[in-house]
Amino acid sequence: MDDLAARVREAALLEGEFVLSSGKKSRFYVDKYLFSTDPELLGEIARRLVGRIPPGVRRLAGVELGAVPLVVAASLQSGLPYVIVRRSGKEYGTGREVEGRLREGEDVVLLEDVVTTGAQALAAAEKLSALGCQVEKIVAVLDRRERPAATLGRFRFESLLKMSDLGVDMAV
Repeated sequence: MDDLAARVREAALLEGEFVLSSGKKSRFYVDKYLFSTDPELLGEIARRLVGRIPPGVRRLAGVELGAVPLVVAASLQSGLPYVIVRRSGKEYGTGREVEGRLREGEDVVLLEDVVTTGAQALAAAEKLSALGCQVEKIVAVLDRRERPAATLGRFRFESLLKMSDLGVDMAV
């Protein structure tokens, strides 16, 4: 187990009875707030996320709410500006679904915390594409899908960790 996996496991892996965002029950839950609110661990995660950004990318994006600390930390590490993709536009103020400056034609990397089904990350990537951006890839801290893959919908996908890296056998 690499150092990051061990640290995330120690900080955020909970055992018990949990209902996941997919509606499925699980004996394991990775509490993203426990790794994203620890400044030292968040810094290491951000450094690793930045290492996955391809040359030419000019903007980062993060899915509200869970990926906001990740995209802020990665922005500070990389110097790249970022946007926050909302699940839906707010009903006051600007009503935007994407907060921050975004230019049509920009190459973007979308950051996510934990991917269980990938639905939120996929919806965010589709919103960015609809605004004329090229989503180079989606990068998550943890892929907890039963069958991890190199794509999420039509988008390239990578994760820093999988559940097996945390020593969890998803088949059990």
